[in-house]
Amino acid sequence: MRGEKLKFAFYWAASCGGCEVVVLDIDEKILDIAEIADIVFWPCATDFKYADVEAMGKGEIDVCFFNGAIRNSENEEMAKLMREKSKILIALGSCSAFGGIPGMGNVADKEQIFERVYVSTPSTTNEDNIFPEPRTEVPEGELTIPEFSDNVLVLDQVVEVDYYLPGCPTNPDLIGKAVEAIKKDELPPSRSNLASLADMETVCDECDRELAEEKSVKEFKRPHEAEDNGKDCLLEQGIICMGPATIGGCGARCIEASFPCRGCFGPPSNVEDQGAKMVGLLGSIIDSEDEEEIREIIDGITDPLGTFYSYGLPKSLLQRRKLK
Repeated sequence: MRGEKLKFAFYWAASCGGCEVVVLDIDEKILDIAEIADIVFWPCATDFKYADVEAMGKGEIDVCFFNGAIRNSENEEMAKLMREKSKILIALGSCSAFGGIPGMGNVADKEQIFERVYVSTPSTTNEDNIFPEPRTEVPEGELTIPEFSDNVLVLDQVVEVDYYLPGCPTNPDLIGKAVEAIKKDELPPSRSNLASLADMETVCDECDRELAEEKSVKEFKRPHEAEDNGKDCLLEQGIICMGPATIGGCGARCIEASFPCRGCFGPPSNVEDQGAKMVGLLGSIIDSEDEEEIREIIDGITDPLGTFYSYGLPKSLLQRRKLK
């Protein structure tokens, strides 16, 4: 990829937009991007139109950073368009890589979500039960909006993805490493998680907290219920920390702020299901052989699905909650 300037694109699908902001958080390294690439599509920052991309040739964009899950028909159409126009497609952030927080929408189907949002919410008055429709006739013509999907999908469930740059949002330093690897044409093998550029197997490898020789937990607590001593492993204090089941690369920033890892960087390369890995680990450190006591300890885990699959439900073995 040496020689003339590269063409970069950024796109924002179903997400909060934090990944768009973190691109600017790389500070002076933004000049490195300007040195090697022109940004030819970034609708969040500049007045680009979909037609601008549609007019491009196949593979005309060198690298597209696509953030956000696939929640509606527009997201899906743009994922396919950006894939067609890009040589390299990078899933930027947890939402595009694993589903992210929007992926928790898979605990319900479209009808249940609409019922909750447009009827059951206390602040909503909708006696006629009017729901959004993809097409609506008005005197001026037909109005269209994207069609809401029944499932939240991750980017690689719609199109082929070349690399993953996870996080909620990702670490700005990691974006810098990725840009440097692109600049030097030293990207790892295709389909890699670019968190591997930080050369850390798990978040625990980046954490400075002290470990006991043997982990032993009698009780699980929510972060606000515990008095963190600021020194010992959070998990050993009974605070569920997803660090052992999460690939390193974030710098353990949450733990540095005395908050447990929630798993936004996704699983290490040798782990198929992040939540299952964590459940297995917790089972090995519960300090009891009494079945009733073990059940009481486990019951102390509030919202297991949200705890173990906050960022990766659509990409997990579960993919969604089984609906009746």
